[in-house]
Amino acid sequence: MLLMLAGILAFLDAGRWLVREDPLEKSQAIIILSGGLPDRALAAARIYRDGFARQVWLTQPLQPGASMEDLHLPYAGEEQYSRMVLIAQGVPPGNIRLLTPRILNTADELRVVAEALDQQPAASAIVVTSKAHTRRVRAIWGKVSQGHHGRLLVRAATEDSFDAAHWWRTTNDALSVLREYLGLLNAWAGLPLSHAR
Repeated sequence: MLLMLAGILAFLDAGRWLVREDPLEKSQAIIILSGGLPDRALAAARIYRDGFARQVWLTQPLQPGASMEDLHLPYAGEEQYSRMVLIAQGVPPGNIRLLTPRILNTADELRVVAEALDQQPAASAIVVTSKAHTRRVRAIWGKVSQGHHGRLLVRAATEDSFDAAHWWRTTNDALSVLREYLGLLNAWAGLPLSHAR
């Protein structure tokens, strides 16, 4: 009976457990992880306007841009749309930086972030992602930041619609929970699985 009750409670709390944020502090930059357009860009712009950093950095996903290019079809790139959201929300274009190289997944993104932070003395950054993704970002950062000196503060986009308390009610939230737990297992195992190219 106790085991069944514990299982029910773990199931109900599975969404809330994934959401783990750090308090905001003054930092060198705000970083928008790819995905979650426009929610993450809106949240980053608000953090910028609140004075927590003077720059916003964008990662550049390889897909679907590479596939669109192979089809000879125009595609501006997610980072360009995030940039437009930032500018519309009051971030000066000169304070927006595109990080390179292009990335395939969160581990790639955080490696690029770690390298960028290495170029800044005593660097810290605020990374903005989706609510359900916050714990996995922290776990992956713990793996990829070894040997780097930057510090990462993880924040969720408040505009994100993920309902942590009732994640089982929609297919989008349920799929997010499943994906995040599988991703956490991969991170805890040392990232043996990588994104298909």
